[in-house]
Amino acid sequence: MLDGPFLRDTGLSHAENSARFPVGVLPFPCPPGGPKPKDHRLARFPTHSTRRSASILNRHHFLRASSFLLALSLAAPAFTQGSKADYDRASNRHERTRGLVANENLNATWIDGGRALWFLREGDHGRESVRMDASTGERTTLPSIEEIRTAAKKIGGTQGTTGPGTMGFDGKALYVQFQSPMDAWRFDLDSGQVSHMGIREAQPLHASPTEFPSASVNGGPGCPLKVLNDLDVPLTMFWVPGRGAERAYGEIPPGGSWNQSTYDGHAWVARTSDGKARAAFVARSGRPVAWIHGGTPAPKSRGSGPNPNRDLPYAVFLRDHNVSVRIKASGEQFSLTTEGTREAGFRGRTTLSGDGRYVVAMHVVAGDSRQVHYVESTPRDQLQPKLHVYNYLKPGDRIDHRRPRLFDLQERREIPMDDSLFPTPWSISRLRWEPTTQRFTFLYNQRGHQVQRLIAIDPSTGETSTIIEEASPTFVNYSSKTYLRRLVSQRAGQTVLQYLWASERDGWNHLYLLNSNGEVERKLTSGPGLMRGVESITEGTGEDRSALLRMAGPFPGQDPYHIHFVRVNLDNGSTVQLTQGDGTHSLDWSPDGRHYVDSYSRVDLPPVHELRRAKDGGLVAVLERGNASRLEATGWRAPERFVAKGRDGTTDIWGIIHRPSNFESGRTYPVIESIYAGPHGAFVPKSFRATTGPAAMAELGFIVVQIDGMGTNHRGKAFHDVCWKNLGDSGFPDRRPWIEAAAKHEPAMDLTRVGIYGGSAGGQSALRALLAHGDFYHAAVADCGCHDNRVDKIWWNEAWMGWPIGPHYAEQSNVTQAHRLTGDLLLIVGETDENVDPASTMQVVSALIDADKDFELLVMPGVGHGAAGTPYGTRRQRDFFVRKLLGVEPRWE
Repeated sequence: MLDGPFLRDTGLSHAENSARFPVGVLPFPCPPGGPKPKDHRLARFPTHSTRRSASILNRHHFLRASSFLLALSLAAPAFTQGSKADYDRASNRHERTRGLVANENLNATWIDGGRALWFLREGDHGRESVRMDASTGERTTLPSIEEIRTAAKKIGGTQGTTGPGTMGFDGKALYVQFQSPMDAWRFDLDSGQVSHMGIREAQPLHASPTEFPSASVNGGPGCPLKVLNDLDVPLTMFWVPGRGAERAYGEIPPGGSWNQSTYDGHAWVARTSDGKARAAFVARSGRPVAWIHGGTPAPKSRGSGPNPNRDLPYAVFLRDHNVSVRIKASGEQFSLTTEGTREAGFRGRTTLSGDGRYVVAMHVVAGDSRQVHYVESTPRDQLQPKLHVYNYLKPGDRIDHRRPRLFDLQERREIPMDDSLFPTPWSISRLRWEPTTQRFTFLYNQRGHQVQRLIAIDPSTGETSTIIEEASPTFVNYSSKTYLRRLVSQRAGQTVLQYLWASERDGWNHLYLLNSNGEVERKLTSGPGLMRGVESITEGTGEDRSALLRMAGPFPGQDPYHIHFVRVNLDNGSTVQLTQGDGTHSLDWSPDGRHYVDSYSRVDLPPVHELRRAKDGGLVAVLERGNASRLEATGWRAPERFVAKGRDGTTDIWGIIHRPSNFESGRTYPVIESIYAGPHGAFVPKSFRATTGPAAMAELGFIVVQIDGMGTNHRGKAFHDVCWKNLGDSGFPDRRPWIEAAAKHEPAMDLTRVGIYGGSAGGQSALRALLAHGDFYHAAVADCGCHDNRVDKIWWNEAWMGWPIGPHYAEQSNVTQAHRLTGDLLLIVGETDENVDPASTMQVVSALIDADKDFELLVMPGVGHGAAGTPYGTRRQRDFFVRKLLGVEPRWE
């Protein structure tokens, strides 16, 4: 069966899809070239009318509806929203705005070991080639692509010199490939001569093989990839998504080639017929060729390398769910356990101590095995419907109970352990014998996620102790804020063990240096702001040890969500601020680590690219500033950043406002909120993009807003804790005052016509808006919502709603609260959604029917998670708001 982007989950939330894939553009979870979506049929709940009939409205609803219709009738003659021209502008926004920002992506190449860099800039006369000395910032302009094209034509005429060009540089010569896929041209800087060569010889145009198959990252611009197979065996190319299984895309015969449109940062693996990885590449702009030949190194498997157990006297293995041992010298085998079964036995890897005397094996008592079933009504590979079954634990289900057990191999016995420090594990991970002691350690995450411990076991006694503990009366954010690293160094001839540990113990996420007993030696980061992540660790000697950190909010007055970078010395706590500009940053380091390119942007600021020194963060030179003048000439409007106070009257709530490109002051526009309030992240865009889904929605004649309310991530612990056992809150007590403040700032926002839409957790929130805040929101589109947190996946819901399951689960269920529906509702669900059980939506449907509520329902056959992001789903969502908030039929002329 074909497994195209609309037949299975994208693996992204609706908010992530909207940010990565503009509305009107196919939201492929992989590069273009996959199977296209089939036509989808409409399934609508049969009602007497798509509007709520007056007979079932109470007086309040009738008056509200009458006022709403009156407002529409009075406003209608002055407006042209929702027309065919508006739809065309929304659908074509990506094409109209693509590639119009000069120097948006620099894609610099480090040369001469990092002493210089080379890049292409878009100047007044086309793309220019620039070399810059990293130490001085001295800039040298090199021949452009057009100049090399002109010189090449004098040699070979037009053959191999037509079409757009891709350029590379190796420090001595420029290399250019034009439209001809097998030809390249070399321009020698010393001689000024141009020569023709085959693409295999043009090394600077080649994508470099990677040591390990890596996962794709979202981000870069589109770029071509041509794979040359010079082996004597066929190869199959697989795209490696950010998460999920590899996807086969094409076979390359021996001596053949394969072309693929992909994106900068997407990862590819070439495998032989037996499934072995033969080569791995990451697509990069300016490096369009992947050449696989006899000298191409095969990628390693993660974790491959020297076997530390190779020279130990024992080999430990699992057989029939029990622990068995082989003495290497004699070949004798014996069993340490005999009671293991499939339901309660040993699984996974065993971990030997450094001296080979002790081993730890994981004993697992099997939990529930819940399965979800669904029928795919219209499979591509057969006429009849197809039943699908997959494993899917839900909140409250009994999970596997894992318990490490310790054995003495010399004495052939188990060492009893007290498990009172790890009674109810959600997970046990990071199993390791410490290098400086004979103790064994592991990271314990307690179910309910209120306790996380690094636990040590003394093998001589079986005694357990806590080294580090993170505890919270609400939740420990294990999924995005766990950071543990062991540091081993030599001090005065002694081996010293320390830990790096991220903690929110003071209310903000910061990094701590701890001694071997878990005591704080140094708090490495502090306010204002918080640590967003550890980029890398340099384990030098003396005072050379340092950490490169991603920080948020270090500059008062800047957006607290912007990513900045700092380097902190682990031994004395001194810091170097590596970024300064008012925006969110990314760094590209030189090979020698002495310099870096700092690129930063905001939603209202095109990227700025700076060359800086690693030593002190000082500015060497501004490489380029993105120029959006051509983009602005199309009528494009940047989103406006806006800040207002939240529910407490004190906390700043950040969001953005999208206006249509034909916005006119003096007119009024319905307001639509694009919502995603999942506590695992924050979702308002921070970096520059020419278009997004919400911006395209605005083109229909709306003002669209995006807001990060309380309960979302990346602020302080108190900000985040609002979501605890409270997902139904969705930050609405912050969103409403923010929108009301924005309407005072922008009088064109008409708060008598407010809509909201979202998918997944955003779908849950969108429906919640009508159930709990129907006096403010008037229309909602809820796509693939996890409407009852008892019906959705176990990990995400227990992380925020807690365990054991309490009455708050039912109280905040959209199913339980469905009888409170006011306003207009469109529910969308994909039939084959394996991310959120489609039953979650259908149970809402059942409750709405029981409550005699009118609504619209769109079930999309053969579609997975994010059905509203498909072309048909997008069009239906747009039509719904045009009808309900503008009061006109869509695409009128």
